[in-house]
Amino acid sequence: MNPPNRKPRHLAVIMDGNGRWAERRNRPRSLGHRAGVRAVQVCLEFCLEQGIEALTLFAFSSENWNRPAEEVGALMKLFLRMLDNEVEELHRRGARIVFIGERGEFSQLIQDKMARAEALTRNNTAITANIAAGYGGRWDIVNATRRLAAEVAAGRLRPEEIDESMLNRQLSLADQDPPDLFIRTGGDLRVSNFLLWQLAYTELWFTETLWPDLDETTLRQALDDF
Repeated sequence: MNPPNRKPRHLAVIMDGNGRWAERRNRPRSLGHRAGVRAVQVCLEFCLEQGIEALTLFAFSSENWNRPAEEVGALMKLFLRMLDNEVEELHRRGARIVFIGERGEFSQLIQDKMARAEALTRNNTAITANIAAGYGGRWDIVNATRRLAAEVAAGRLRPEEIDESMLNRQLSLADQDPPDLFIRTGGDLRVSNFLLWQLAYTELWFTETLWPDLDETTLRQALDDF
């Protein structure tokens, strides 16, 4: 067991390996994405048991829009199903749901369901479940700088007044502690444009385990290494 002062408060996860999991079974990639939903439940349950305050999941990157149309369509159907079937359970478990990323590319139906999930769970305190959808770390930083530039152009801010703290307040997750621990499944050793600013001092942990195969043993190993 980790001493209390070494337990991460905020866990960030890149859920990689769904496609390869399916391909190794000669099944369509969409099946791997569906299998990955179970791993999300495993990860959330583990965080609740461990008293981890925030979990940020990289669900759909801004680059994912460039994937084949069939795969994107399957992901959107899965996303809708999650919003229909999982939100009530997350609410029952006391999770506050927050979506980060550019929502404009998503259908109006999905945008409406995102907003409903956030409104429904706004006052929950057991854990904050941040879902990065249509998100990119560079997009996040560019948006923050645009907001500050607009303030300068309007005469409400001087360039020399801008510091790290001010920029941080314009970024996604500004109201939360930055991640202490980052986990990436699937074997790749990179952060793939995820939370580039927020991961500056985060401990990085990588595993060959494909996301649908995630289990409590893997997560406990990450915490033991933390």
